[in-house]
Amino acid sequence: MGASLFQLAYIKWMGLCLAAGGALLFSGGASAGTLDQVRETGVFKIGYRTDAAPYSYESDSGEPSGYVVDLCREVAAAVQQEAGREVKVEYVIVTAEDRFDAVQSGKIDILCEATTATLARRKLVDFSLMTFIDGAGVMVREDGPQSFAAMAGQKIGVHAGTTTQAALKKSLSDNKIEAEVIPVADHEDGVKKLESGELAAYFADRAILSFLLIGPDSPKNLMIAKDYLTREPYALALTRGDEDFRLLVDSTLARLYRSKTIDKIFARNFANAKPSDVLRALYIINALPE
Repeated sequence: MGASLFQLAYIKWMGLCLAAGGALLFSGGASAGTLDQVRETGVFKIGYRTDAAPYSYESDSGEPSGYVVDLCREVAAAVQQEAGREVKVEYVIVTAEDRFDAVQSGKIDILCEATTATLARRKLVDFSLMTFIDGAGVMVREDGPQSFAAMAGQKIGVHAGTTTQAALKKSLSDNKIEAEVIPVADHEDGVKKLESGELAAYFADRAILSFLLIGPDSPKNLMIAKDYLTREPYALALTRGDEDFRLLVDSTLARLYRSKTIDKIFARNFANAKPSDVLRALYIINALPE
């Protein structure tokens, strides 16, 4: 007895569903992760900033440098070992504005700079174990405002596109302080505007501010206030959902923390400074066992 029209239609519908499901499975399987891409291309792409010293910047010779860049070089070595082939490290310059787009688009494999890990940003990228903890502070002239309240009616600078910018605006609002927030293109521009009097204060991560005051050509009439505006937990950003690569990154960081190699990396980038008690605790907590 022949199949009814209903049975034929059902069989056709099931066939279409199976074909669609197979296509989805094939599509998912064809999406290569970072490690697979590196095995295929032999290239590992590190994103870094030129304006976030001592974490991520260009040295006088044009070499990508900094504490976080050094961590990513350790990751690159682990990637090469995992790939089982020679791997070329390609350094790609990113900015505070386009850094997460660079991760999402595949322009870079890992973001190596002063990246604050937040829940909102985890909607865009994944984060490694924490790499540092800093906090936003304020730089002023010696004759400038010495308290947050004293900044009322003043022009205050901050690097555009950073968590410090959002935190500064919120703090001003919460404290009912009316001040004009001036976004600047980079930290050097902010310091120049502060030194010339265009700004009354400049907010940024304290380690970055401290680095800007080092050296014979650094401004002599500027100082950093003691108070912290925020606490910033840094981490390396990578593509969401790439668990194999994230495990390799976390394993590399944990090994650096366990072996105390992190002490050498810190000393190389922070001169005579010592890790704070909070940072030392971060290293201990994130020194996960194998």
